[in-house]
Amino acid sequence: MEKFLVPREASPPKSTVLRRRPWKRSLVELNGRLESHYRHELYTILAHSYSEIGKFPHLYHLNEGPCHTHISEILHDIDSSSTGGVAGLEFDNQGIYIVSVTRSGCFTVHDFDSLYCHSKLPPGSVEDESKHAVHCSFPPSREFNVARWNPTNQNEVACTSRKRDKVSIFDISYMSLRPIEELQTRQKLSIIGRKTSSGLSDVAITSNGDSRIFSPDTLGTVHVWDRRAGLSPCTELSTNRYDSLKSIQIHVDNQTIFGAGKEGIIHIWDLRGGTNSTAFQSRKDMSHLPLASLHLAPMLQKIASLKAQSEIVPKEIHSINVNPSAPHQLAFHLDDGWSGVLDIYRSEVTHVHCPPPAWLDGSNNSADLILRKPTWLPTSSIYVAGSMSEKGIHFLDFHPSSRSPCHVDYDEDSERREKRDKCNYSNKFVSLSESVTGCAAHPLNSMIVAGTQKSSLLLIAQRHCSSTTETVEGEP
Repeated sequence: MEKFLVPREASPPKSTVLRRRPWKRSLVELNGRLESHYRHELYTILAHSYSEIGKFPHLYHLNEGPCHTHISEILHDIDSSSTGGVAGLEFDNQGIYIVSVTRSGCFTVHDFDSLYCHSKLPPGSVEDESKHAVHCSFPPSREFNVARWNPTNQNEVACTSRKRDKVSIFDISYMSLRPIEELQTRQKLSIIGRKTSSGLSDVAITSNGDSRIFSPDTLGTVHVWDRRAGLSPCTELSTNRYDSLKSIQIHVDNQTIFGAGKEGIIHIWDLRGGTNSTAFQSRKDMSHLPLASLHLAPMLQKIASLKAQSEIVPKEIHSINVNPSAPHQLAFHLDDGWSGVLDIYRSEVTHVHCPPPAWLDGSNNSADLILRKPTWLPTSSIYVAGSMSEKGIHFLDFHPSSRSPCHVDYDEDSERREKRDKCNYSNKFVSLSESVTGCAAHPLNSMIVAGTQKSSLLLIAQRHCSSTTETVEGEP
C-alpha cells in the first residue's frame, strides 16, 4: 500500500511577515469624509505652503479721474500721519465675489477669479478696472468700517461706519451709488435735552431668512432691526454699562449673539430669553440685558505660564469670530496683537497666542489706529491674523485638541518626542509687502485675501506651478 501513497513534501521555511503602516486615506475612502486628525495635518501643511502671490493697489479711477481712496493714498505718501486703508472685506457664500470698503469712502466688489488670473501675470501688470463688479467712491466724510454680505440674498451688502448712525444696504445688481435701504437708529436725548447720535461699529445678519440685522453702536447698545417691520429698530440689546462695542457675531443657531469691545468683556445675549434675560417678556421694555458677561483678563490670569511672563490687564477687543468648523470656539483678537479662543461651553480660554509687543523692536505703526479683523479658514481650526508690528500675517493653529501649539495644556517636550513620525503642528508667519488690517478666507479653497493699511488687496495662497515642468514660476 505504501507505493500508492504520495510522499509528503518538506514544508517551506517560515517567511517573516512585514507589517505595513496603515494607510491614512483608507478611512477617507470608506467614510467619505476627512477625519479630524487627518484634516488637521492637511491644513497645517497647507498653511505652511502659503505666500503672497498677488498685489492689487487701490489706484482706481472714476469718471476719468482718481477715486477718493486713490487721492488719499497719494496724500498719505506726502503726509504719513493721514490714516486710511481697507477697513472691512468679506467673501460671499460661494467665493465668487469679494467686497471691500476703505476708510476713504470707497465701496468695491471684485470678481475673485479675475484677481486670481491677474496674479499669474508678470509683476507690474496693470489691473483691468473694467472687470470690477462694483466700484463706488463717496466723499471722505462718508467713510466705511464694515461690509457684510446678506447670507440669504447675495446681491445685498450691508455697510456701517463709526461716523454715521445708519446701516446702508446696497444691491450690487443695481449698479447705483445710492443704497436701496437705510436702517436708522432711534434718536436719544442727552441730559440737557439734545438729540445724541452714535456711530455703528459692526453689523451682522441672521442666516435663517428672518431678515434680522444686528449692529452695535459706540455707546454699548446693539440695535436690532426686522426689515419686515420697518426701518426703525424693533428692540435693543444693552450691556448695562458704558462699553463701546467693536465687534459682534451671531452663533450658528441664529439665537445667540456675542459682542465685545473696549472694556475687554464678551457679552452674550440669548434671544430666546433666559434666567438673566428679559427678552420678549414685556413689549414696553426695549432694552434687554445680556445673559452673561465674560471678562477676559481674569480668564487669562488663570493660565499659570502666561501669568508668570506678563502682567495681564483688561485690553480692548478688536474682533471676535465664531469658528465655522467648531462653533463652540469663539476667537478673539486684542489691541496689543494677542489672539486666543474662548470655549463658550466651558466659559474658559483654551488657546492663546502672544506675539512680542510692537515697542520691543521700536516700531510705531499707524495701522494700530485701525481695528484689525482676522478670520478663520472655513474647514479647519486655523486662525489668520494680521501682525501689529510686522508686515505679514500669522497662521495660528487653534485646533480644539491639546496637540495645538497654542493650547494652554500643550506639552512641548512630549510633542517633540512624538513628532518623529507625525506632522509637526506649528504656527506660521507669512511675510507680506504691506501691513495688514483685515483678512478674508475663500469659503471653498481657503485662499486668503488681505486688506492693507495702504488700501491694497493682497492674495495669499500656494505659488503658481507649471503643469509641464512642475517648478515654481520665477524660479529656475
